[in-house]
Amino acid sequence: MSTHTVNLLFIVFLLISTGLRLYLSVRQTLYVGKHRQIVPKDFVQSISLVEHQKAADYTLAKQKLGRYEVLYEAFLLLIFTLGGGLDALAVLSAQLSNHALFQGVILMFLFIIVNAILSLPFDLYRTFKLEERFGFNHTTLKTFIGDLLKAGVLMVVLGIPLLSAVLYLMGAMGKVWWLYVWVLWLGFSLFMLWAFPAFIAPLFNKFEPVEDEALKTTIERLLARTGFTSNGIFVMDGSKRSGHGNAYFTGLGNNKRIVFFDTLLKDLSTSEVEAVLAHELGHFKHKHIVKGMIFSFVLSLIVLFLLGQVMLYPAFFEGLGVHYASDAMALLLFLTVLPVFTFPFSPLGSIFSRKNEYEADRFAKDNASGEALISALTKLYQSNAATLTPDPLFSRFYDSHPNAKDRIYALKEQH
Repeated sequence: MSTHTVNLLFIVFLLISTGLRLYLSVRQTLYVGKHRQIVPKDFVQSISLVEHQKAADYTLAKQKLGRYEVLYEAFLLLIFTLGGGLDALAVLSAQLSNHALFQGVILMFLFIIVNAILSLPFDLYRTFKLEERFGFNHTTLKTFIGDLLKAGVLMVVLGIPLLSAVLYLMGAMGKVWWLYVWVLWLGFSLFMLWAFPAFIAPLFNKFEPVEDEALKTTIERLLARTGFTSNGIFVMDGSKRSGHGNAYFTGLGNNKRIVFFDTLLKDLSTSEVEAVLAHELGHFKHKHIVKGMIFSFVLSLIVLFLLGQVMLYPAFFEGLGVHYASDAMALLLFLTVLPVFTFPFSPLGSIFSRKNEYEADRFAKDNASGEALISALTKLYQSNAATLTPDPLFSRFYDSHPNAKDRIYALKEQH
């Protein structure tokens, strides 16, 4: 493949992906705006027009910001690639170290730092302007900066050994280096799944056992009849940063945990919490987490294999505007441009995710209460200002969950 061909493919796919993302955002804006004045009939009794309009306005505001962000990201990608930005970072990394492996690690970290700084204006605006305007932001500037510093320390502590090992394997294991790196990545991912709930998440949030005795009894009975064991049911101080509510299942082995945001518990009854928990247990019982891990590991193997092939050709570097080829540059360049080529295929992943949600909902109905789950979901849409009228095509690309109408209809129809 020639340099010209690589260059042309990159530009064409960048235009396609960027244009598609903008088109989907405009569709979402028009569709939500069109349905802003009327609450969908399935929600008339539970969600007011004022709440429905707040959700619409929140969605429109996010889409407007998102379109600017899409254009900004496309501009930065061109600067980093064809504009010589990655080359400049490669030169700087060579000046900071004479050792090839250390140069590679420095290059990767320089890119992460520069990219984070360039993304900071959007992060600040989203947190302190957009989320603030709709009453969701609880984050102080001190917490925001503290989170950045903690994430930076974790990136150094975990990232330097991992990147050093990856770059060593790329240089030492010949043409099949990608297989060794994949095994390393698999082990690291499993370690992170195990370590995250017990050692990493507590650095950012407080996790307390459920104190409500009635709720605790209800949860224990649900766990007993579904045959589930975990290291505990915890309440997280999500209100420290945001008014949004959520619940999730995390961990591996002895570190399995079920986590409720405190913002979620304050809005839900005991039966509704039970239904939400049953939904999360449904993901576990249907092995969605294991299947997701397997899919992720297979996908990462394919990605590493493809990288191992394309980096053999100078045209891969030159066609993307890079003239300082190295193992680290190949890894960085490939991962940077990969989303441009994969975004048009996003609906494929969303299909399986939405299927999993329907299965988890059915499990919740069978083991708790379908009516309670419907009530809980409605309150979640309400408290999170989630639009009840998303554009169907936009949802196929972005939404991992079915839309509110389809999800509740399915729960009502299940027997």
